Parts: sequence; structure tokens; C-alpha cells
Amino acid sequence: MQLHKLGMSEVLQAEHCEQAMARIERLGCIDIVLCDLGMQGGDSLRFLRKSSQAGMVRSVVQCGELEPELRRGLGHLLALMGVKLLGELANPLQSQTLQRVLKRYNHRRHLPRSLVATLQDLPSEDDVRRGLALGEFRAWFQPKFAMPSGELAGIEALARWEHPSRGLLLPESFLAAVLAYDLIDEMFKQLLEQGLGLLGMLRRDGVSLELAFNLHASQLAQCELIDEIQRALRRHDLPGSTLLFELAENGLLDMQFTTLESLLRLRMMGCGLAIDDFGLGFSSLKLLCQVPFNQIKLEGECVQNLWDPRSRAVVSSTLALAEALNMSVVIEGVSSQRIRDELVRMGCPFGQGFYLAHPMTGHGLRQWLEGQAGQP
Repeated sequence: MQLHKLGMSEVLQAEHCEQAMARIERLGCIDIVLCDLGMQGGDSLRFLRKSSQAGMVRSVVQCGELEPELRRGLGHLLALMGVKLLGELANPLQSQTLQRVLKRYNHRRHLPRSLVATLQDLPSEDDVRRGLALGEFRAWFQPKFAMPSGELAGIEALARWEHPSRGLLLPESFLAAVLAYDLIDEMFKQLLEQGLGLLGMLRRDGVSLELAFNLHASQLAQCELIDEIQRALRRHDLPGSTLLFELAENGLLDMQFTTLESLLRLRMMGCGLAIDDFGLGFSSLKLLCQVPFNQIKLEGECVQNLWDPRSRAVVSSTLALAEALNMSVVIEGVSSQRIRDELVRMGCPFGQGFYLAHPMTGHGLRQWLEGQAGQP
């Protein structure tokens, strides 16, 4: 069988969805499901919904061609379920094509479901408060680049929790807890102070950079945080144009008038505003024309397969929209030389991603900048 030849250690087969569900339940979880969703119809969607809700399926390969509108809808539905659509294979299956699609899977071993629930529990409020009191929440920094020239265009501050027993934690492990305990402003203030302090050191080194921070829309419902940002800029003797704030697109759907007022105040202070994760939400064109943003950050998933006409259409239309609205565009997820080169050919001005530079500590960033300055 082709899958065994490609190194798949355990392969299960089922003739229909009920049989597949029963076999996966006995196993506990499965990495990749290959099926013809069009052939199975609604039964296959119910199977995917149940298995994804139980955390038993991580990714899907569609075997057989679908109509374009069904393919787009299926991809979005799976994303909402938390299941990755690896690709679509035409019949008959070709080994090379199958191997290329399977390589898109992130080969992380599954944990038993009894442990998954424990790992997904939120940190306690006491633990978060202790971490904040001891300064365990740290800003890491990821560079952004002008892609045609390769010049550094700015840095983004990313939250990390240097936990004494669990190690370095990413936001997916603690951000929900910080929001639930209403400690997001306290964490942000600490990260802001660290970031502005770094900018001061860089300025003494003769380096001036724009620094971006992520904000949750709920943080802008009151005016206090904007006042704190203004005071912090004054303490560090920095202009508002030094800072750019990124807000996720889906956080703008139910925007309060106080949120819009806060956004306007930030722009009046000279700060930049970016719509983050553009392409994942459902913001209307009318909303884009009404909010005072001056940058769009296109979500990285949109550029992982630039040789698919749909992906190219997303990038091209975003560039055209931004130009019409006098906004700049930053492309996230630049993960390879091939993607970077294609984006440059398409006219994308700015990029960010692991291929260009990984997130790093403030000390690591200064060392990295010294290394960049020393290059011919």
C-alpha cells in the first residue's frame, strides 16, 4: 500500500464513517484522515465534527476533486473545527503527490487524551499573579523586513512567560487565562516598559526602529490604557510614531464607540494601527473604511501555497485593497526562500516569518543587530 511505502507506521481502513469513528475511538486519536468528503456527503462532515470535538483527528486529506466553492467552504469549516486541510488529491492517487501533501503535516506525537485535558487547563489566577509580580512575563522581539531590499523595517513584541517549572510558555498556553482574570493590561504594561527600555538602548546604539505590540480589543473599551501609553512615551522621551498597535480582525466586529475613540486617540498621538490576522475574520469593506488603521497584516496561512490560484487571489486582492485605502501591507508566515521570492515578485512590500528571523530576547536582538551591522 502506498501509505506504508511512504513510512506511515499504522494505517487504518474503514468502508464508511461509522466504522471509521469506531476504529478511531478504540485507538484514541489519529494524525491524518484520507477520505472523499464529496462522496460521503453530510455523513463525512458529521464524522469530522464529532471526531474533532473529541480531539481525535488533527488533519484531513481530501481524495477526489471538489467544486471550487465546496473546496473553499470545506477549508474554512475545517479551520473552525481546528482541523488542518493538508490538500486535495486527484484520483488515481500518485505517490509523489501524496508524499508532498503528507509532508505538510506537523509530526508532533499525540499525548493520551487523559493527559491532554490536564495540559489544556488554564493556569490558576494565583500563578499568573505570581508570575506578573516576579517579572516572569517577558517581551521577545521578531523583526519585520522590507522584502525587496532585505532591510529591517521594525520589530514586533511578543509575550512569553518564563515559567519556573513549565519552561518558556507561548501565548496559546496563558493568554486565555490572562484575559479571564482581567490581567491583560497589567501584562501589557510590563511588556510595554520592557519594549520602550529596549528602544532606548537601541537609540543610544544609533538604531531607531518602529516597535509593534498586540492589543486585545477589550483593552480599548476604557481610556486608562491610552493614558498609560502616553505617559510611558513621555517617560522614555519617545514620539508616538515609535509604536504600532496590532488588533486582530475578529475583535473589531462588535466595536464599541469607546474602542473607536481609543483608536482615534492612538492615531492622533502618532501611533500606527494594524489589522492583524487579516483574512481569518469577516470584517466588511465598510468597516475597513471607517476605522483609523494604516496597516494590514495578512495572516500567514494565506501564503503557504502561493501557487494555488486562490491563495494568489487573496494576496493580490489584499494588496489592491490596501493601496486603495492608503494602507501598508505586512505578510506574515514567510517560511521559505521560495515564498519570499514569490511574494517579492507579486509586489509585497513587507514581510515577517521564521525564514526571515525568529523571535528573540531583547539581548538576543541586540546581538543579532550587531551581527547584521557587521555583514558586508
